[in-house]
Amino acid sequence: MSLKNLKIFASSSNTALANDVCKLLGVELGRSKVGTFADGEINVEIKESVRGKHVFVIHSTCPPVNHNYMELFIMLDALKRASSADVTAVIPYYGYARQDRKVAPRAPISAKCMADLLTTAGADRVVSVDLHAAQIQGFFNCPFDHLFAIPTLARSWIENFGKGPEFVTVSPDAGGVERARAFAKRIDSSLAIIDKRRSGPNEAKAMHLIGDVAGKTAIIVDDMIDTAGTLTQGVDSLLKNGAKRVFAVATHPVLSGPAISRIIESAIEKVFVADTIPLSEAAVRSGKIQVVTVAPVLAEAIKRIHDHDSVSSLFD
Repeated sequence: MSLKNLKIFASSSNTALANDVCKLLGVELGRSKVGTFADGEINVEIKESVRGKHVFVIHSTCPPVNHNYMELFIMLDALKRASSADVTAVIPYYGYARQDRKVAPRAPISAKCMADLLTTAGADRVVSVDLHAAQIQGFFNCPFDHLFAIPTLARSWIENFGKGPEFVTVSPDAGGVERARAFAKRIDSSLAIIDKRRSGPNEAKAMHLIGDVAGKTAIIVDDMIDTAGTLTQGVDSLLKNGAKRVFAVATHPVLSGPAISRIIESAIEKVFVADTIPLSEAAVRSGKIQVVTVAPVLAEAIKRIHDHDSVSSLFD
């Protein structure tokens, strides 16, 4: 099917990734203008016709999360009112994903709230990468395509370091075992698990290590790095248990607060991350963070959605 009816737009959160996707597809990034009024209100102008077009908006809801969500809502509304045939929100990083259930009485389920707001704003379909909790797909009453960065990150690891039993893949908590197992399978490594106990938001302590890491190169695999507290505690635990080297692989480099300084000061050798969130200058200067692009995965998914082909076969 021709891509002539395909239009891709990006707001301000991750234009570099959007441009890379457009180059791979051989299409131009849609012309739009995103600005802010003096009082802080967001203004969006679509600078070309999208009437009858299949429109994709590439936009990460990374920090500043609330601003980026509002920007996305308003852009979706603008495109819908401009008579596009349908609008797909491509959200490489889905903010509020960690608030996917009630953890206390009278607490919100904010991930569900974001889902409702996205569909109300005009999203006919949503695409995201490595959700913190896969059940978030069920919060949407529209088609949802859940993409995975682990195959891409595993290929990058193999290109840099190879694969085999000298490596051990480590899940930083029990909830990430499935993700770590998928990575371990691709690099032919064993699997270990850190038993993590959480005392509050962004507060966790590594307690016990399940599995053998002695004399091996350990690779901590997670969906995101936020304050890097869990990561750096995991590094210390692995080294105490005999790991000879420690690396990390994570999809989303949120890297808030003291994350960069913690990574620099830790014994971790290198952190591989995807470009679902653009790195800050401080992260780039650290020299410990290597970016692996997921633009080919997003480009292929967009093409398949546009052509009504299977997206799940991407990961067969």
